Amino acid sequence: MRSCLPLPILLAACSLAVGGPAAAQSPQKPNEGSVSLQGDTAGFMNNPHMRAFYALSAATLRKGAPPLDVADYERRSLAIFRAFGEASGGSASAMEDHLKLIPRQIVQIAKDDASILDSFDRFREALIGPP
Repeated sequence: MRSCLPLPILLAACSLAVGGPAAAQSPQKPNEGSVSLQGDTAGFMNNPHMRAFYALSAATLRKGAPPLDVADYERRSLAIFRAFGEASGGSASAMEDHLKLIPRQIVQIAKDDASILDSFDRFREALIGPP
């Protein structure tokens, strides 16, 4: 009896049916060997500008802070992002454009879960996810 499937597809299907190459691999821990699509997140977050953004966010958004002026918080955040762009050897305006939505997103995240302002690590995780 002749198969209706082309040989490469038939071989691939048989390989999958009996375990194929995947069966020989050792189990991996979650995220082991994974690569962030965001690139070097440690380098991005561990710099004075992102620490300044955290300090601004904590002072502005924590419980007990003065009433929130979103436009002022956004303006001050974007100034930090522009300085970060320049310090990174890139364009200040490109970095501002890249991060322009972040301040208002942080406002909403902090409203939903104020604990993100408890530490820089919690803040970092809210911005880019777990390490």
